[in-house]
Amino acid sequence: MKRKTAKEILADSFHELAEGRQIDKITVREIAANCGYSSATFYRQFRDKYDLIAWDYARQIEKVMSRIGTDGYTWKRALWDCLEHYQKEREYLANILKHTSGHDSFISYMTEIHCEEASAYIRRCSGASSLDSKMRMYIRLYCMGTVCMSVEWILGKTEATLAELAEVCENSLPLPMRPFMLENETI
Repeated sequence: MKRKTAKEILADSFHELAEGRQIDKITVREIAANCGYSSATFYRQFRDKYDLIAWDYARQIEKVMSRIGTDGYTWKRALWDCLEHYQKEREYLANILKHTSGHDSFISYMTEIHCEEASAYIRRCSGASSLDSKMRMYIRLYCMGTVCMSVEWILGKTEATLAELAEVCENSLPLPMRPFMLENETI
């Protein structure tokens, strides 16, 4: 049995508190106390609650993206699973986006995580140690667009079903990325 790390326990505590309160009103002391830890324990793991939020988001997305290419797990399936995660965590993510002073920085962070994961996947597929500047721009453009669209969907500014959002994200994939992302799939 895998035991949870202190970081995971603190993230769970934060999620629990965020279910009923605005994120900007939750203190580090409350996060730590809610799971029986001290503030000192919190600060050994994270710089602040925003560092916790970023770590938790990266961990959740990395869980999905790292599976691409293993056991028939495709990029298209990962896209769907990421969007399902957004749907499941919609209230929590909306709370982050609406009630933190770092709204734009969280969107930038989301974009960076997705760019890193997509770049790593394309490097693995191509066998390249690095990507050329044009491919990096395509990846960045795609991730910026899909993250911003997802944020609008999370916040209720764009009405769409999960299937419609997945279709738009898939169909907006730049042509140079398609051979890697849609490998072994019907287009």
